[in-house]
Order: sequence, then structure tokens, then C-alpha cells
Amino acid sequence: MTFRQPIAALCAASSLVLILLLGWLVYRPGLNGGFLFDDFVNLPSLGYYGRVDNWTAFWLYLTSGGADPTGRPVALLSFLIDANDWPADPYSFKRTGVLLHLLNGALLTGLLLRLGRAARYQAAVAAAILGAALWLLHPYLVSTTLYVVQRETILACTFVLAGLLGYVHGRERAAHGHKRGVWLAGISIGACTVLATLSKANGILLPLLALVIESVLLAPAHRMQNPNTARAFARMVRLVLVVPSLLFGAFLAWKTWSGFVDGMPAMRTWTLGQRLLTEPRVLMDYLNWLWLPRAFSPGLFNDTMAVSTGLFSPVSTALCLLAIIALLAGAWRWRRRFPAVSLAILFYFAGHLLESTVVPLELYFEHRNYLPSVLLFWPLALWLSAHGSPRGDRLRVVRVALAIVLPIMLAALTYLHADLWGNVRDQMVLWAARNPDSPRAQATVAQVELARGEVATAATRLQRALKLRPDEIQLALNLLSAKCAAGELSEVDVEDTAFALRTNWNVGRVGSEWFSHALNVASQGTCKGLSLDVVERLLKASAENPRAQHMASRFVQDRLHMQARIALLRHQNDRALELFDAALDADPNPGTALEQAAILAAAGQPALGLHHLDHLAQEPPAAAPTLSMQALHAWLMSKTGYWENEIAQLRATLAQDLAEQKMRVSPSAN
Repeated sequence: MTFRQPIAALCAASSLVLILLLGWLVYRPGLNGGFLFDDFVNLPSLGYYGRVDNWTAFWLYLTSGGADPTGRPVALLSFLIDANDWPADPYSFKRTGVLLHLLNGALLTGLLLRLGRAARYQAAVAAAILGAALWLLHPYLVSTTLYVVQRETILACTFVLAGLLGYVHGRERAAHGHKRGVWLAGISIGACTVLATLSKANGILLPLLALVIESVLLAPAHRMQNPNTARAFARMVRLVLVVPSLLFGAFLAWKTWSGFVDGMPAMRTWTLGQRLLTEPRVLMDYLNWLWLPRAFSPGLFNDTMAVSTGLFSPVSTALCLLAIIALLAGAWRWRRRFPAVSLAILFYFAGHLLESTVVPLELYFEHRNYLPSVLLFWPLALWLSAHGSPRGDRLRVVRVALAIVLPIMLAALTYLHADLWGNVRDQMVLWAARNPDSPRAQATVAQVELARGEVATAATRLQRALKLRPDEIQLALNLLSAKCAAGELSEVDVEDTAFALRTNWNVGRVGSEWFSHALNVASQGTCKGLSLDVVERLLKASAENPRAQHMASRFVQDRLHMQARIALLRHQNDRALELFDAALDADPNPGTALEQAAILAAAGQPALGLHHLDHLAQEPPAAAPTLSMQALHAWLMSKTGYWENEIAQLRATLAQDLAEQKMRVSPSAN
């Protein structure tokens, strides 16, 4: 027996290493892909304050996040592994993402092993390795692992798994009478909750997820032996698990109340009630993809998810809601007889409580399943790994075969999916084909086609999509660009674009970059039919959208900023200054003022640039939300004098330009 244990441990370790190596190999083709979508929103902060090679730049970068009140600084910190400036090579970012995914697979193996031993399951080691392998190699997780910005999701999962592993280990020690185990369990949850939440907000679910594991599996299977330790552990559970879970429940209740009373943000096309009716269909669709894996998922384009407007509109709303109620009720009812199955179900739905309930996020995203699904395949792995008499167990051969075939099949599907992620053009073309009704998908692949010179193909694609969705800004603007590239821009195209700008529900900032590019094209006269008058007309159309008044002040600032640039191109310099000042008033920000002053200087108006900086000095400082990373960032900016230095440097440059300008106009006598 003593001899067999090291051999078994060596076999288990070798199996885990082989699984991790297989994971690396199947993900390797995806490392050649590029940055996508939100990557370009979040990663440029690596260079916003200059190269991150000094403490000032480091702290300004680390506090620059705005996705959550926390700013997700741990995720931002991890990006410094790959680059400290921008632009950067995506290969390193994707490689680190894959390595972290493999680390999560190893952590999950350890967690499943300890849970299996606590519940006294047979073949706990084999089930832990197989359960982790089925999760690690699942193709539905590719869009999280290879999407650089989702590093935050991966890291949150890393700290949740580490916290759960520390909790279970501490509980084991406490169950044997070691009081230090109570401290280990409590500190593991507390510290890892902080780190997970600073990676992404759903890390705050760790206490609730630990409470689910404790209630369903650990408490019934592994009771405390020492009464004093049991009382100490119970107090720790109430303080570290129950209280945070109740506070989280109170937060959801408050979000529910405010969602019904105050309504949804202007960018959302649905009410809170419609969201709550739609999410059961979304969750069941997630489970469909998880339990019936395929090589290619719909990807990142989920803007065509039909909203449920009633319990039977569509009918699948009621069916999916009943299915979820049945799953939850069954999991709770049979938690003593089938604890692993119950735990997998309850853990999965608990893991979705933040992102798939009342918080007004977009309705559907694949990456939301990364953490909730970690225990989902463990019950299957337990059944496949169960020991039985070769004569009495007729399914033993089937189980062994499935235990071998399933990981290989998932690895093959993941390889195909990762290979697609390694080729941006093919990726966009396939996603557009799989999401024919998605304006985002069609607009994105059209941009790829335009960049490759496939103008006619892009124009045809956009025309077809715009006929179905004439109010979609991204389709109309990209079609106008395609028509410009083909030299076929007509008045009808301009009016179609104006119509979309007037009627689209989400006016947002979709067209900000397009308008900036259009101004350059119009000023250079490289597109017949796209003049400054046309651009101004489109800007006015966007202002006429009845939802524009409900949008954030940043939208107003974008529009006024573009109008100021038009005035400047028309040499209406005083009017340009007036509009730049109004734009700054809409959303006071030193960075915006510096950009606008620089634009005035580039147009030969350094005096107006100085006036604009004077206007900034009259603006009251913008108040950042209290108890947020944004407030800390604003304090650091003030403490380091970052904006003061930038403004002083620009003032000096503008003053020098103004002096040289005066010298040219009135040269001194010899």
C-alpha cells in the first residue's frame, strides 16, 4: 500500500501535466490573432501617461480603469506582464491569457480533488483531473481565453478558485480540531475576494459560492470533531460567508428597486422587466452550448438577442423559466442524495447572479460562463471515473471509453475554434455568416473588407443589412464610407445615414471616430459628395434624435467638438472657440481641453488656444464618484501635478507659437 501511493500520485501528476500540455497545444494557433473591439478601449491606457517605466506613470496607469467602481487594477497590473507602452504586440497578451487559463485548470483540479475527498467519493483523483480537463478544454471558453480584455474574467476566476481551495483546505484542518484552519479558511476567502473583485466585479461572488459549497457538500459530509473549533468555524462562516452574501442580496434588491423606479440607462432598448424575462432564455442557451459543444460559437456579436416582452412572448420564455425553476428545485431537493450534481447546478446559477440578473449589462456574452461553469462537468467526471466490478458494471467499458474520447473531442473542437481566433479576417467573415441579422457583425466584417480593398463586397453586404435595419448607425456610416471609397456616394446615401442618426435607439458614441475621419476626408476633398456641409448636416441629424437629450454629456461634447472643427475648417475661428468652450462645458476635462487647444494651435490660432485654456481654468473641477478608483485617480493626478504640467507645457508652446506668429506679421526693423 505504501508503495502504491507514490505510484498513484506520480500517475495523477503526469496525467495533469499531459492535460495542461494538451491545453497549450490546442490554444497555440489562436496566439497569432489580433486585438479586438474592447481591447482598443482598455489597453491604450498603457501609453496614455507615457511609457510605464517610472512610479508616477505606474500609479496613474494602475488607477486609470473605469469599468467598475474598483477600476479593476489587478487586471490592469497583469497587462504590464506583456507590455508597458502602446501600441503593443497582441501575441504576448494572448499567451499570458492562455497560461492563466492553464493555471485555472490546475487550481480547479486541486479544488475538485479536495471536494471529492471531503465527500469520500471513489476515484476522487481521477474525477478531479477529468472534471478539470473537460472544463479546461471546452471550446466555449475560447472566446474568454483569447479575447485579451477578458483577462479580467480569467483573473477573477483565478482568485475565486484560489480562495475556495484555501477555504476547503482550512476547513479540513479545522474539522480535525486545528483552530488555525479556521483562520486559513476565513483569510483565504477575505483576501481572495478582494483580489478577485479588483480583477472584475463578479469576484465579489466568492463568499456566496463558498457558502453554496459549504451548505451543499462540505457541512453534511465532513463535520467538525472538536466543539470549540466547530463554534469558531461557525462564527467565521457567519462573518465571512453569510454576511457578505446578505449584503450582496441587498445590493441586488436595491438594483431591482432602482431599475423599476428609475428605469434603464438610455442606451438600453429594454426595461428591467424585459431583461429579467429574457435572461432565463439566455442562461438556457449558455447551458446548451456548454453541454452540446461545437467548434464555432456565435462569438462576440450578440446584439440580435430577441427580448422577451411577456411570459409567452416568445413561448420559450416560460419554458426556459420553468426549466430553471425545475433545475434549482431539483438541485435543492436532491442535494443529500446527489450532492455533486446539486452543487454543480446551484454553483452555476449563483455564479450568474451579478451579470445575468438586474444589473443593466448587455443581455448575452459567452465569457460570463467562465467562472460559473467550473464545477459543471464534475458530476459527469465522477460517474465516468467510478469504480465498479468488471462483471457487475455493464457500462464500465462505455465509461472508460467516454473518459478518453470526451477530452480528445473537446480538444479537437477547441483547436478549431482557437485556429479561427488566430485569423482575424476569417473570424469576422464566419461570425458575420453565423450572425446574419447582427448589425455589429456585418459592420465589422465590412470594415475588414474595406481595409483589404474589397469595396464592392463591403458595400453589397452593408446595403443588404441596412435594408433590414435602416435605423442602424453603424451600418449607415460604414456604407457611406464604402460608397466614398467606390466614388459612388449619392444624396440617397446621405439621407439614409441622416435617417439612421435621427432614429437609432442607441445614439451613444458610435459615430465619434467616423465623424473625425469624415472631417479629414471632407477637408481634403477626396470623396465627391462628402463636403463639410454634408458632415454638418449629419451632425444636426444626430442632435435631432429624441433620445439624444437623455444621453451622457460626453455625447453632447462629441457633437459640439465636431461642429467646432467644422467652423475651424471654414476659418470661422471665433465661432470654433465658442463651440470648443461649449463642448468643454458639457463635460469638463483637462484632457479634452488640451486636445482642443492643440487643434486650435495646429490651425494657426495659438492665441485662441490660450483663450481656451483660460476657459478651462474657469471650470469647476469635475467631481469623481466617492469611494471609487476614479476618485483615487483624480487625487493622484492632482497630487502629481500631471495636468498642471501638461497645461504649462502646452501654454509655453502656444506662447512661443504666438510670439513667432507676431514676428512674422510685424518683423522688427534692421
